[in-house]
Amino acid sequence: MRRTLITRPRKDAADFARLLRAAGFEPVLFPTIDLRPVADNAALQHAIEKQNCYEWVVFTSAHAVQFFPIAQFSSLQDGHKEKVRIAAIGTKTAEALRAYGIEPDLLPDTHTAEALVAAMGNLQGCWVLFPCSDIAREALPEGVANAGGVVHQIVTYHTLPAAPSPEGLEALRAGVDWLTFTSPSTIRNFMILVRQAGLDPLNLPGQPRTACIGPVTADAARELGFRVDAVAEPHTVEGLMAAIQMTDNGRQSVDDSPSQTNAT
Repeated sequence: MRRTLITRPRKDAADFARLLRAAGFEPVLFPTIDLRPVADNAALQHAIEKQNCYEWVVFTSAHAVQFFPIAQFSSLQDGHKEKVRIAAIGTKTAEALRAYGIEPDLLPDTHTAEALVAAMGNLQGCWVLFPCSDIAREALPEGVANAGGVVHQIVTYHTLPAAPSPEGLEALRAGVDWLTFTSPSTIRNFMILVRQAGLDPLNLPGQPRTACIGPVTADAARELGFRVDAVAEPHTVEGLMAAIQMTDNGRQSVDDSPSQTNAT
């Protein structure tokens, strides 16, 4: 049974673990990040008071929805006379919004900030609210600003290194078959935790392959020294599972492709 390390937060790992088991893989939980809300968030309170000034609220992850006070934003609800439009990245983000009875106005097929900004249309003079983590990429605020919009980027939660899992470290010492990463922060914190345990994250027992949920995460992995063997398409845990299976079935690894070889 192929042992596959899951590095996303423990509470977010259930769906992926279930997919792995159904496909005959053994999931190994090794959460590398911990999420905490920002306390006494004055900037967010100001945004609540000025909510009718925004034309868009942008959510780039389900976590951004989780840590956003949706109940205090009546302007997000259908039927509000000055309803703010909602843009979202990814099906999981859309599902998180729908749990509150909110349907995104924009959900691009390509799950990147760059694609989202391009799909938002004319942003000249528009106020855009972007609730996010403290380590969010700058692609979205830069894209909105370059399009003439006014972006209010408000940190609503912190992304912190998780406490190392003893079971996960034991599995890494014994050897796993796959490492899976769902964000650049999962990679960076994985490296911190593994090195603290006396292991080399780039030279682990068993020489595990690496799978990433999308191109942004894959690029981060390569920059940190990993060879990327599989990239999800679409950029979901279902796509990640499919990419792992395709690679395991003998198809070419991503970083073995001619385009990747030429790029390096």
